[in-house]
Amino acid sequence: MLSTLLPLNRINDFLRITNEGVGIDDRIEQWFAPISEWVTARVFTSIGIVGYDVPIVVIVLVLGALYFTLYNNFANFRLIGVAIRAARGKYDDVDHHSVDVVVGDPTPGGDVRETPIKEGVVGEVTHFQALTAALSATVGLGNIAGVAVAIALGGPGATVWMILAGFLGMSSKMVEATLGVKYRKVDENGKVYGGPMYYLSDGLKHKRFGFIGKFLAAFFAFMVIGGSFGGGNMFQANQAASQFKLLFGLESHRVGFLFGLFVAFLVAVVIIGGIQRIGRVTEKVVPFMAIIYLGASLVILFLNLPAIPQAVGLIWEGAFNFKAGLGGIIGVMIVGFQRAAFSN
Repeated sequence: MLSTLLPLNRINDFLRITNEGVGIDDRIEQWFAPISEWVTARVFTSIGIVGYDVPIVVIVLVLGALYFTLYNNFANFRLIGVAIRAARGKYDDVDHHSVDVVVGDPTPGGDVRETPIKEGVVGEVTHFQALTAALSATVGLGNIAGVAVAIALGGPGATVWMILAGFLGMSSKMVEATLGVKYRKVDENGKVYGGPMYYLSDGLKHKRFGFIGKFLAAFFAFMVIGGSFGGGNMFQANQAASQFKLLFGLESHRVGFLFGLFVAFLVAVVIIGGIQRIGRVTEKVVPFMAIIYLGASLVILFLNLPAIPQAVGLIWEGAFNFKAGLGGIIGVMIVGFQRAAFSN
């Protein structure tokens, strides 16, 4: 029964192929592939919509983001100015700050609403460091390869729905961050603890769903371990190693394994130091990364300047191609939302 729930018998397969002269990269792939397929089949359970298989998790993410956008009166658009001022450090040295969720303008007259804070307690990182730490995990291969995959599968029109899903995702991110601050814990040494594990448990407890909150908090903590290994580490390192091997024409079966060890070492040097070291590193690396990312995009656009009007026309036509019928529009929309869910 245990082997049905989790394919631990793959250990025997790994030991067997180790003795067959297969390269270590191939051995690791052969061992993990069935596990990955088993998890994928369960996490990405789909339902049929106008002939397309749509993962339930994507539907939940998109509808949740839409709900947060409407509930907060499109705060993802209204409060962009507040976000920019916070990232620039306008509120770093204020004596008071807001922790309340409010409807309307949370910064009357350009000032943060004054609410008491714990005397002598300050955050572990600056606003800018918090921003760069979040961006370092968000801006990656999903934004680069994800767009290419969306266009390949759904056509140019999928771009519109990726952008829309990105704007909706801003509301989800805002709600997550707000709840994280509202229910965070600060110990006597000023160390901050927070995140979904805390606001799921404490937030639902206030709604008299304490048991459900504790279960969801524990479930999230367990599942995020798998997410960090998969989407957070393996995919990024795998694609980087593939490009490295392709760029230098390396064919050795050990290259990917050694490249992964090198990346793991670099990551360990940063994250073992805690959030403060992560913040110090990301505030230096992420701006450089953003300049390269945006700069390369602008160069590509400049080199293909005459083709931009036609490209915009194809994108718009593909997103709202009524000739293809409602099913075609929904199909393109689904592809765009799927890729955006991973990208964001």
